[in-house]
Amino acid sequence: MSTRYPFTAVVGMDDLRLALLLNAVSPAVGGVLVRGEKGTAKSTAVRALAELLPVVPVVAGCRFSCDPASPDPACPDGPHDDAPGAERPARMVELPVGASEDRLVGALDIEKALAEGVKAFEPGLLAAAHRGILYVDEVNLLSDHLIDHLLDAAAMGASHVEREGVSVRHAARFLLVGTMNPEEGELRPQLLDRFGLTVEVAASRDPQQRVEVVRRRLAFEDDATGFAARWAGEETALRERIVAARQLLSRVTLGDAALLQIAATCAAFEVDGMRADIVMARTATALAAWAGRTEVTSEDVRQAALLALPHRRRRNPFDAPGIDEDKLDETLEQFKGQDQEPDEDPEPDGPGDGGPDGDGPGDGGPGGGPDGGGVPPQSDAPAAENSAENAPASEGSSVPEDSPAPEPAPQHAGAGAGAGERAAVKAAEPFRTRMLSVPGLGEGAAGRRSRARTEHGRTTGSVRPRGALTKLHLAATVQAAAPYQRARGRSGPGLVLRRDDLRQATREGREGNLVLFAVDASGSMAARQRMSAVKGAVLSLLLDAYQRRDKVGLVTFRGRDAEVALPPTSSVDAAAARLEQLPTGGRTPLSAGLLKAHDVLRIERLRDPSRRPLLVVVTDGRATGGRSAGDPVALAARAARLHAAEGTASVVVDCETGPVRLGLARELARELGGTAVTLDELRADSIAGLVKDVQAAAHVTRRAA
Repeated sequence: MSTRYPFTAVVGMDDLRLALLLNAVSPAVGGVLVRGEKGTAKSTAVRALAELLPVVPVVAGCRFSCDPASPDPACPDGPHDDAPGAERPARMVELPVGASEDRLVGALDIEKALAEGVKAFEPGLLAAAHRGILYVDEVNLLSDHLIDHLLDAAAMGASHVEREGVSVRHAARFLLVGTMNPEEGELRPQLLDRFGLTVEVAASRDPQQRVEVVRRRLAFEDDATGFAARWAGEETALRERIVAARQLLSRVTLGDAALLQIAATCAAFEVDGMRADIVMARTATALAAWAGRTEVTSEDVRQAALLALPHRRRRNPFDAPGIDEDKLDETLEQFKGQDQEPDEDPEPDGPGDGGPDGDGPGDGGPGGGPDGGGVPPQSDAPAAENSAENAPASEGSSVPEDSPAPEPAPQHAGAGAGAGERAAVKAAEPFRTRMLSVPGLGEGAAGRRSRARTEHGRTTGSVRPRGALTKLHLAATVQAAAPYQRARGRSGPGLVLRRDDLRQATREGREGNLVLFAVDASGSMAARQRMSAVKGAVLSLLLDAYQRRDKVGLVTFRGRDAEVALPPTSSVDAAAARLEQLPTGGRTPLSAGLLKAHDVLRIERLRDPSRRPLLVVVTDGRATGGRSAGDPVALAARAARLHAAEGTASVVVDCETGPVRLGLARELARELGGTAVTLDELRADSIAGLVKDVQAAAHVTRRAA
């Protein structure tokens, strides 16, 4: 077995270490979600925690880790009335992002179940994680059907496996720990709320601390065993402190004053439901036990709020998680009980101070440990909005806001910005849009947009299984076996089955698509009201893409060329950030934008051929040149026909305004083989027929081809 990096050797990251240790003291806290950029030792810290957990008493030979003191009466391996007990180390089970449903919940041998009536069940990862840690790296990339099983197990404390009338249930209570990089996409709100605590981690900007990180990592890679031995003393001390805190936990008092502060804080920050109150209460109690105290203080409540509330305050995926600490302090002060000492020291005298060796937190040395009641987690300050109010005005006051800006003089080839460029404007308020979908039946990643053949959904037929049988089509299996029962010598009530009789169910559900936005940022779009409305519309479609589990990309064109502002990604908030910062001005190289979009889609087809694209072009349809010589309108039409020839589903959002309209965007939509919709129609929820229009246009294009 490979040697794990010691927990006490992790440099810095006090918030992360404290959150993990609080869950080790009280698993009822509900787990930890670790958000942060890549390369910040998120996984290293989580894997190191397992070595600190106390041993687990289990029933000898039980595959489901039943506790000898109170075995599960419904355990598939039971009953355990007189079974001997044993001890084993606490497990940390890793759930791969690409795991199958059978690997997670376990698998039944359907053939034996039908032919012999035997429940031949092979436990999955949920059973292995019972009374331990279930760790999901890149949890935000986990498939929806796996998330559904995690939600069920987390809510019920048990896993249920149902297959064609055969049912198995077993206990599944575990500490859920997930890590994620927000740049790769956000987490479903239902699962986000299941994590008790959340912490944000980032690489230190202190050169000395970074040097210490590199020095320790290199030493560990050179001699892992020797490095771990040097930290064995600190690890033992920390392990003993966890055991002591667990023993003290039942004696900690959560007084009425602390409960009132918890309830007032959750109400003040308008969190949904009551789970936040319960998690805060458990966290504050664990903080007191970790600090060696038997009473919860106001400081415990404050620290619990900083760990338990930030991820519960998000109202949409573009909101940065965080909490207003000034408002928190005001609320706690307002509801502080009369019996609470205002200057009470949250740190006790004795072995609880500053970590295993008594050194202060964050000093980077062996004792710079995960101390309790230490530094409160710091939430990231929200980035300053790059809004029109903060940007210098660049248009003359004599030009009406809703009129197109004049085209600037041509720029030289190397100019990225010229006198015609205008500062970015703030997006209008997003709104709910109707669903756009790709016509036909796909086979892409599970999502919620277009029709597709999936493992989950409505049963539409059956096929012979090409590998392991996962979804049995019972009627088709019986129908295939029935004609041969007499020849096979059937004499009893059981059905005589052969492998060739089994049929796999084919199902239809929804897939996620690649939604590629091509946004016109030229001078003709630069009127502030118009660009604000355009950004609001794109932001609304991005919200829809987030909810439907799509990948998104962003191509912009202005001046003389087009650029990929955001390569295809699952992080719609990254797309929203790029959109917010988008300046406008210059000519309208429409053909360059369409060709750049074509290049992006071509590369993505090679990377992920099963994910079908939807091209959304946001423009007024005007084309006034770029780097290529020739008629700009003809060049744009030629580029559009490239997309139509490949069958790319497309929608043109027509941004043209004013009493006189040229209808160029609708001409572009015809060349693309797609459909056009105005900004007004999009905003007014008037695109009920848009999906049918996209499908009809694609059908016409295919017939013409």
